[in-house]
Amino acid sequence: MSIDPTQDYFTLFGLPRQYALDESVLEAAWHELQSQVHPDRYAHLPDVDKRRSMQWATRVNEGFRTLKKPLARAQYLLELAGVDTALETNTVMSPEFLMEQMEWREAVEEARAAGEVDELEQLHHRLQTHAREVRSDLALQLDEAHDYTAAADTVRRLMFIDKLQQEIDEALLALEE
Repeated sequence: MSIDPTQDYFTLFGLPRQYALDESVLEAAWHELQSQVHPDRYAHLPDVDKRRSMQWATRVNEGFRTLKKPLARAQYLLELAGVDTALETNTVMSPEFLMEQMEWREAVEEARAAGEVDELEQLHHRLQTHAREVRSDLALQLDEAHDYTAAADTVRRLMFIDKLQQEIDEALLALEE
């Protein structure tokens, strides 16, 4: 195993350090790395080599999970740039965004209470479209403008959107039962 433990996940997978990435290239790199470090390849070696293989397999899997998810990838890029997103302490959001969130949540709650599956599915679709637009903005902020302050704000917004998406998914599941 010749993997450098100081490598960031992008370097580990042979990818450029940017938000926009080709997921098929990431997945192919993950499969290649897994084939190199999988513990089964080292089962016949001493315990120290087995442990090292397990550590590397874990690191490769953690890297893959981080880079595969857009929100986690953005947070990781900000971390690499030395930017603290202050997710737990910075809850300042624009009044427009907060109002939008309240409207979304009210619409979800009304549709859930009325058992309107079609309405929830429409909300789900609209929110997915909105999330794609926000992720597109995030790609511009991170990859082109290198505006990490704006990107940190967008990451916080995207967290709200992801949480709302989960609430819609849960509401749909509850109504299907």
